[in-house]
Amino acid sequence: MLVIEQKPLNEMYQDALQSFPDECCGFFFGRESNDERMVTDILVVNNSKEGDKRRRFEISPKDYLNAERFADENELQLLGVYHSHPNHPAIPSEHDRVAAQPCFSYIIISVKENEIADNRSWQLNDDFQF
Repeated sequence: MLVIEQKPLNEMYQDALQSFPDECCGFFFGRESNDERMVTDILVVNNSKEGDKRRRFEISPKDYLNAERFADENELQLLGVYHSHPNHPAIPSEHDRVAAQPCFSYIIISVKENEIADNRSWQLNDDFQF
């Protein structure tokens, strides 16, 4: 189960709204114990996708390194990646599935006409399906 504290959730929403109509992206951090992941912090990153940012996002290798460094410096775990789906549901695309890593959680925020519509968290199973 993924539990998100209010502050990082608000920050993700703000990023999604400011990026609209493009997709936003970033990392989230916190602690994991038993079957619960508690999100306490986020790191907003630039959508480095060339071309249509309304339908895709990309995170640069440098941003991944910075996220790992942020986690180490703050004694947190890098739990996953969030991104938005402008004018689409908070359901992963096939592109999202193929790019996903097995241990990460993925938060998708649906933004419709400049308003937050929904958010959902996803994780790959043993068959690499969400």
